[in-house]
Formats: sequence, C-alpha cells, structure tokens
Amino acid sequence: MLICPDDLGHLSYVLTGEGPPVVLVHAGVADHRMWDAVVPALTERHTVIRYDLRGFGESAPPTGPFSEADDLRRLLDHLGHERVRLVGASWGGRVALDFTLTNPDRVHSLALLAPPWRGYDWSADMVAYDEAETAALDAHDLDAAVQVNLDMWLRGPARRWDDVAAGLADQLRGSVRTSLVNQDIVGEHSRGPVHGDLAAISVPTLVGIGKLDVPDFQDIARRYATEILDATLVEFPDAAHLISLDTPTELTAVLGPFLAR
Repeated sequence: MLICPDDLGHLSYVLTGEGPPVVLVHAGVADHRMWDAVVPALTERHTVIRYDLRGFGESAPPTGPFSEADDLRRLLDHLGHERVRLVGASWGGRVALDFTLTNPDRVHSLALLAPPWRGYDWSADMVAYDEAETAALDAHDLDAAVQVNLDMWLRGPARRWDDVAAGLADQLRGSVRTSLVNQDIVGEHSRGPVHGDLAAISVPTLVGIGKLDVPDFQDIARRYATEILDATLVEFPDAAHLISLDTPTELTAVLGPFLAR
C-alpha cells in the first residue's frame, strides 16, 4: 500500500498494471481488497487504481469536514491522471457518481454496481436491518453488528449461508468491523452526497445489479438505468449485493469490453 501525503487525508492506495487508468471504489462494508479477484484481468489492459476511503481499510478516519468526491479528485491529481474510467460498488458507486457530477470532464466512463439512491424510501426489511445494526452497536456488541451486515450484504435475503462461497465471510469480516468502528466519525465529517442532474451525465454508463440483492437495490438500479441517458443495465443472476465477491469472472467479462470503449 502507498499512502498519499498528509494534505490528502492519509489515503491508502494500490497501483497495478499499465494502460488507461481505471479507478475501483469499494463498498461501504469493504475496502480495496473487495476487488482482488477482478484486478488480474483488468490489469491486462489498464492501470488499476484501488484506494481505501477515509475510515476504511488502511486509510485514516477524517479529523474534519471532507468530501469523498474531493478526496478522489486530489488522489487523481496526486497520481497525475486527468481522465479515468470509474467503477464504484454500493457506497463506492455513490462516490463515483458524485465525482462524475462534479468533475464531468475527468470521467471517460462510469460503472455503478448496486449504488444507493439519495433519499430513497427504504422498505420495511431495510429499516429492520438498520434497527438491528443500531441495537447491536448500542449494546456494544460489535461482533453482532458485523454479522448483521454480513447477513444483509454478503449472504443477502435470497439465499442461505450454504449458498455463499466458502471463505468470503471471513475475508470480509475485518473490513466490516473497521467500517463500523469508524462510521460515526465518518458520518459526522462527511459532507455527504452531492445534488446533481442524472440526465446531465453524458459518458457511457453501466449499471450492474445482482439478482439476489435486496429488492430495494434492484429497484434503484433500474432507476439509474432509466435516468442516466447513456446507461445500460446488466443483471448478475448469481450475485447478491457485492458482485465482485460473488461473481468476479462474470463481472470482468462485462467490465472488460465496457472499459475498452
């Protein structure tokens, strides 16, 4: 891992490969390692940039107000990349979207994998998930809060743990724990999602969603695919919320041609 200078918030990042730059932005229950299985195929044609958002992985939590989109811009300035292909998963998709809305001239193409929707009217199941996480944290039971998140975001509502690839839960557990430990301070200092007109996005856009994901996110994916003019919706039948973990081969088969455009 490399660390950006102090004025970039101690962001940790990894560079791999050569070619047109691709930035992979991780989900809010993960860190840069969620992309491990897709990186080898992408590095055949691209410089792949992975980094940990503030308070995730090896990046320090924030100590004052910050913007995730501004952090990404500063990272690209630091690395000397003017225009990139962006891929974001879940909350990372929201970061990638915000960056595109605020820096449209710096984005060549955009891939959003199960991104959230600002102000979405969440279902009762999502509210129950949030209440279960809150109750576990209020009881100072971090292990229980981690399990609540693994059940929702890795296993998903449509399958049993026996259906999830062996080892994925253990692989993700530490990053979920870190995200939960730091989520209050990140939430306190983050300026949050930006306002913007999705119809103003003019770059090629791919919206990916797992068919085993939470129904709310399946609905949100269809919304993005409708609202963004040059967007294509791709469904992954065997994936829940974290597509790069569940079906990395299928994901790279889709991303390869898309990123080559």
